[in-house]
Amino acid sequence: MPVGVRQNEDQCEVQGVHPEAIQTARSSLMPDSTLTTLSETFSALGDSNRMKILFALAATELCVCDLATVVGISESAVSQHLRLLRTLRWVTGKRRGKMVYYTLNDQHVHDLLSLELEHVIGA
Repeated sequence: MPVGVRQNEDQCEVQGVHPEAIQTARSSLMPDSTLTTLSETFSALGDSNRMKILFALAATELCVCDLATVVGISESAVSQHLRLLRTLRWVTGKRRGKMVYYTLNDQHVHDLLSLELEHVIGA
């Protein structure tokens, strides 16, 4: 290995701590319960079919039948995904007669999807 090149770039060359930086970082952490919920939310978005559902709903409101056609999966599978997305408050449904039409829950969801898409495409 060449001189000056570390074997593992993710490790410090010199062991030491920086008390002020540690205190700043610790004080910025949220409670574990909040971080767990946030982690579960992002984990739930790790499914491409759920992402397709969210981006389809970002364009227009859709019923389960329409979502199944757009995403290319069964209505039952769409319903399972919607159940989780409703629990996480990413989508909401409104009944009109015998149909339930789904939309993104609010502008925050639109903004998060747009920001992440910009991050992925712009990277």
